[in-house]
Amino acid sequence: MKLIDARRDFYRKLAHKEGYRSRASYKLKELNQSYRIIGPGFYVLDLGCSPGGWTQVALELAGNKGKVMGVDTSYVEEIPNAHIVRGDIEDESIVELVFEYFGRKVNAVICDLSPQVSGVWAVDHAKQIAINYAASKIVDHVLAYKGNALFKVFDGEYSNEFRDYIKKKFTKVQIRKPKASRKTSSELYYICLGYNP
Repeated sequence: MKLIDARRDFYRKLAHKEGYRSRASYKLKELNQSYRIIGPGFYVLDLGCSPGGWTQVALELAGNKGKVMGVDTSYVEEIPNAHIVRGDIEDESIVELVFEYFGRKVNAVICDLSPQVSGVWAVDHAKQIAINYAASKIVDHVLAYKGNALFKVFDGEYSNEFRDYIKKKFTKVQIRKPKASRKTSSELYYICLGYNP
Protein backbone atom coordinates (compact mmCIF):
# COMPACT_ATOMS: atom_id res chain seq x y z
CA MET A 1 0.00 0.00 0.00
CA LYS A 2 1.43 3.34 -1.06
CA LEU A 3 1.89 6.03 1.57
CA ILE A 4 -0.66 8.33 -0.10
CA ASP A 5 -3.30 5.61 -0.02
CA ALA A 6 -2.44 4.83 3.59
CA ARG A 7 -2.91 8.46 4.56
CA ARG A 8 -6.15 8.77 2.64
CA ASP A 9 -7.38 5.65 4.35
CA PHE A 10 -6.32 7.01 7.74
CA TYR A 11 -8.52 10.12 7.41
CA ARG A 12 -11.41 8.15 5.99
CA LYS A 13 -11.29 5.71 8.91
CA LEU A 14 -10.88 8.52 11.40
CA ALA A 15 -13.93 10.33 9.98
CA HIS A 16 -15.94 7.13 10.29
CA LYS A 17 -14.76 6.58 13.86
CA GLU A 18 -15.36 10.17 15.01
CA GLY A 19 -18.75 10.46 13.29
CA TYR A 20 -17.86 12.92 10.53
CA ARG A 21 -19.48 12.56 7.14
CA SER A 22 -16.27 13.01 5.19
CA ARG A 23 -12.52 13.14 5.50
CA ALA A 24 -12.74 16.77 4.37
CA SER A 25 -13.74 17.62 7.97
CA TYR A 26 -10.07 17.36 8.92
CA LYS A 27 -9.05 19.90 6.28
CA LEU A 28 -11.31 22.50 7.87
CA LYS A 29 -10.21 21.55 11.40
CA GLU A 30 -6.54 21.94 10.48
CA LEU A 31 -6.99 25.23 8.64
CA ASN A 32 -9.14 26.65 11.42
CA GLN A 33 -6.56 25.71 14.03
CA SER A 34 -3.96 27.79 12.18
CA TYR A 35 -6.13 30.72 11.10
CA ARG A 36 -9.28 30.83 13.26
CA ILE A 37 -11.59 31.28 10.28
CA ILE A 38 -14.52 30.34 12.54
CA GLY A 39 -14.73 31.26 16.21
CA PRO A 40 -17.29 30.74 19.01
CA GLY A 41 -20.60 32.49 18.35
CA PHE A 42 -19.90 32.88 14.62
CA TYR A 43 -22.66 32.81 12.03
CA VAL A 44 -21.34 30.58 9.26
CA LEU A 45 -22.49 29.97 5.68
CA ASP A 46 -21.23 26.73 4.12
CA LEU A 47 -21.46 26.78 0.31
CA GLY A 48 -21.21 23.40 -1.41
CA CYS A 49 -21.85 21.65 1.90
CA SER A 50 -22.59 18.08 0.72
CA PRO A 51 -22.19 15.55 2.36
CA GLY A 52 -21.96 17.77 5.46
CA GLY A 53 -18.51 17.21 6.95
CA TRP A 54 -17.64 20.92 6.98
CA THR A 55 -21.08 21.81 8.34
CA GLN A 56 -20.49 19.43 11.28
CA VAL A 57 -17.11 21.03 12.06
CA ALA A 58 -18.52 24.56 11.66
CA LEU A 59 -21.25 23.74 14.22
CA GLU A 60 -18.63 22.54 16.71
CA LEU A 61 -16.46 25.61 16.20
CA ALA A 62 -19.32 28.13 16.36
CA GLY A 63 -20.80 26.51 19.48
CA ASN A 64 -24.21 27.10 21.07
CA LYS A 65 -24.30 30.82 20.30
CA GLY A 66 -23.37 30.34 16.65
CA LYS A 67 -25.54 29.44 13.67
CA VAL A 68 -24.69 27.42 10.57
CA MET A 69 -26.43 27.20 7.21
CA GLY A 70 -25.35 24.83 4.44
CA VAL A 71 -26.22 25.15 0.75
CA ASP A 72 -25.80 22.50 -1.94
CA THR A 73 -27.43 21.41 -5.19
CA SER A 74 -27.32 17.80 -3.90
CA TYR A 75 -29.55 16.36 -1.22
CA VAL A 76 -27.85 16.55 2.19
CA GLU A 77 -29.11 14.43 5.04
CA GLU A 78 -30.29 16.51 7.97
CA ILE A 79 -27.64 17.68 10.46
CA PRO A 80 -28.93 18.55 13.94
CA ASN A 81 -28.81 22.33 14.64
CA ALA A 82 -27.80 23.21 11.07
CA HIS A 83 -30.11 24.74 8.48
CA ILE A 84 -29.63 22.97 5.14
CA VAL A 85 -30.91 24.49 1.90
CA ARG A 86 -31.02 22.69 -1.41
CA GLY A 87 -30.13 25.32 -3.95
CA ASP A 88 -27.68 26.56 -6.53
CA ILE A 89 -25.20 29.25 -5.51
CA GLU A 90 -25.54 30.78 -8.95
CA ASP A 91 -29.15 31.59 -8.08
CA GLU A 92 -29.28 35.03 -6.45
CA SER A 93 -32.29 34.11 -4.29
CA ILE A 94 -29.80 32.27 -2.04
CA VAL A 95 -28.82 35.68 -0.62
CA GLU A 96 -32.41 36.27 0.56
CA LEU A 97 -32.51 32.85 2.20
CA VAL A 98 -29.27 33.63 4.05
CA PHE A 99 -30.73 36.84 5.52
CA GLU A 100 -34.01 35.08 6.32
CA TYR A 101 -32.19 32.50 8.39
CA PHE A 102 -29.47 34.58 10.06
CA GLY A 103 -31.29 37.91 10.26
CA ARG A 104 -27.99 39.70 9.62
CA LYS A 105 -24.65 39.32 7.85
CA VAL A 106 -22.47 36.30 8.63
CA ASN A 107 -18.98 36.13 10.17
CA ALA A 108 -17.60 33.44 7.87
CA VAL A 109 -18.32 31.87 4.49
CA ILE A 110 -16.69 28.51 3.75
CA CYS A 111 -16.68 27.10 0.22
CA ASP A 112 -15.62 23.54 -0.53
CA LEU A 113 -17.06 23.72 -4.01
CA SER A 114 -16.51 21.21 -6.77
CA PRO A 115 -18.20 20.91 -10.17
CA GLN A 116 -19.47 17.63 -11.59
CA VAL A 117 -16.02 16.40 -12.61
CA SER A 118 -15.77 15.46 -16.30
CA GLY A 119 -12.22 14.11 -16.15
CA VAL A 120 -11.05 16.75 -18.65
CA TRP A 121 -8.73 18.77 -16.45
CA ALA A 122 -8.89 22.10 -18.32
CA VAL A 123 -12.70 22.01 -18.28
CA ASP A 124 -12.98 20.97 -14.62
CA HIS A 125 -10.49 23.61 -13.51
CA ALA A 126 -12.29 26.39 -15.43
CA LYS A 127 -15.68 25.28 -14.06
CA GLN A 128 -14.38 25.12 -10.48
CA ILE A 129 -12.93 28.63 -10.65
CA ALA A 130 -16.21 29.88 -12.18
CA ILE A 131 -18.22 28.56 -9.23
CA ASN A 132 -15.77 30.25 -6.86
CA TYR A 133 -16.53 33.55 -8.59
CA ALA A 134 -20.25 32.83 -8.09
CA ALA A 135 -19.55 32.12 -4.41
CA SER A 136 -17.56 35.34 -4.04
CA LYS A 137 -20.61 37.27 -5.32
CA ILE A 138 -22.62 35.79 -2.45
CA VAL A 139 -19.77 36.69 -0.07
CA ASP A 140 -20.05 40.32 -1.22
CA HIS A 141 -23.71 40.38 -0.17
CA VAL A 142 -23.66 38.41 3.06
CA LEU A 143 -20.24 38.64 4.74
CA ALA A 144 -19.86 41.14 7.57
CA TYR A 145 -17.01 43.68 7.65
CA LYS A 146 -13.84 41.97 8.93
CA GLY A 147 -15.43 38.55 8.34
CA ASN A 148 -13.50 35.56 6.99
CA ALA A 149 -13.85 33.26 4.00
CA LEU A 150 -12.34 30.00 2.83
CA PHE A 151 -12.28 28.81 -0.78
CA LYS A 152 -11.19 25.49 -2.20
CA VAL A 153 -9.43 26.08 -5.51
CA PHE A 154 -8.35 23.62 -8.20
CA ASP A 155 -4.88 24.97 -8.86
CA GLY A 156 -4.25 25.78 -12.51
CA GLU A 157 -4.34 28.37 -15.26
CA TYR A 158 -6.99 30.64 -13.67
CA SER A 159 -6.23 30.26 -9.97
CA ASN A 160 -3.81 33.21 -9.70
CA GLU A 161 -6.36 35.46 -11.37
CA PHE A 162 -8.95 34.41 -8.78
CA ARG A 163 -6.42 34.92 -5.98
CA ASP A 164 -5.68 38.49 -7.17
CA TYR A 165 -9.42 39.19 -7.43
CA ILE A 166 -10.08 37.95 -3.88
CA LYS A 167 -7.00 39.73 -2.46
CA LYS A 168 -8.63 43.08 -3.21
CA LYS A 169 -11.45 42.26 -0.79
CA PHE A 170 -9.56 40.92 2.23
CA THR A 171 -6.82 42.23 4.49
CA LYS A 172 -4.93 38.95 4.29
CA VAL A 173 -5.04 35.95 1.93
CA GLN A 174 -3.03 32.79 2.67
CA ILE A 175 -2.73 29.70 0.49
CA ARG A 176 -2.47 26.27 2.10
CA LYS A 177 -2.78 22.58 1.30
CA PRO A 178 -3.89 20.73 4.46
CA LYS A 179 -2.47 17.34 5.46
CA ALA A 180 -5.82 15.63 4.84
CA SER A 181 -5.64 16.66 1.15
CA ARG A 182 -4.32 13.98 -1.16
CA LYS A 183 -0.75 14.70 -2.29
CA THR A 184 -1.80 14.05 -5.90
CA SER A 185 -4.79 16.38 -5.66
CA SER A 186 -4.56 19.83 -7.27
CA GLU A 187 -6.71 21.38 -4.56
CA LEU A 188 -5.48 24.34 -2.57
CA TYR A 189 -7.30 26.43 0.01
CA TYR A 190 -7.40 30.22 -0.01
CA ILE A 191 -7.81 31.47 3.56
CA CYS A 192 -9.24 35.01 3.37
CA LEU A 193 -9.18 37.02 6.58
CA GLY A 194 -10.57 40.46 7.41
CA TYR A 195 -13.18 41.26 4.77
CA ASN A 196 -12.75 44.87 3.71
CA PRO A 197 -14.43 45.44 0.34
